[in-house]
Amino acid sequence: MRNQFVDHLTRWAQQDETVTLIVGDLGFGVVDEFAEALPQQFINAGIAEQSMMTMAAGMASEGFRPFVYSIANFPTFRAAEQIRNDVGHHELPVTVVAVGGGLVYGSLGYSHHAVQDYALMRAMPEMTIYSPGDPREMDAVVALMKEHPVPAYLRIGSPATPTVHDREISVTPGGLVHVAGPEDADRTLLATGAVLALARGWLELPEYEGWALHSIPVWGARLREPSFERLAGFSEIVTIEDHLLDGGFGSWVLETFAAAEDRPRIRLRALDPSVAEAVGKEDYLRAVGGLLP
Repeated sequence: MRNQFVDHLTRWAQQDETVTLIVGDLGFGVVDEFAEALPQQFINAGIAEQSMMTMAAGMASEGFRPFVYSIANFPTFRAAEQIRNDVGHHELPVTVVAVGGGLVYGSLGYSHHAVQDYALMRAMPEMTIYSPGDPREMDAVVALMKEHPVPAYLRIGSPATPTVHDREISVTPGGLVHVAGPEDADRTLLATGAVLALARGWLELPEYEGWALHSIPVWGARLREPSFERLAGFSEIVTIEDHLLDGGFGSWVLETFAAAEDRPRIRLRALDPSVAEAVGKEDYLRAVGGLLP
């Protein structure tokens, strides 16, 4: 999906000269198309994530629309202070683009396990989280991003993320997208990000017979209300994410109902912390972390 995103961004930037791509000395073979077509809108800032985030904030304050691109942990944890103070606090339209969300780069060890990024980014109230689950959600997310110049975090999974939706879709901030199962079901699996195909497989298990599957591709601290209105209609929800339990997507769903007198039964499926001690391919690490059925 990273190639798909760069294709989208290239076409967008060809029509809007304020769109700028900033990379941290990586992505070659992926970002080349953008760099060759639009050299004046491409910056390789080097291995200097904090500097490139502040650079992006400065550019955004002057009317640019910067996208800061790196492997998931690097533009988030390394640049957390700059995202918090320079981008979020001033509500500048900088998008942090994290490739390899979850366990995509798990073969490189814990330094490349992006399993606490939701917790960090959603703690910043100004940040909108975009976590498309398949190529059709990526199309819809980019279309929405064009209309919403806000501080944002775009989390991209594996390049081989399969298509799950059987049609084109649209997304709204905090809105649910029906993926499969009965549309009138009162119990649902609820996913965000690249676990969507995994969740689709869960729907075939006997214990989830009659359930639906929904995704929330756009969420964050300020987007609880639209999600609450839709989720309150279910009697039971099981959340699924390739992130540690603490501070993740499931926790965000629980917090959405914190003040509600009545709420659905909510169960969370997330990665066990033991995954931090393992090294291997994504599917292997998902099994170690307890995500495979």
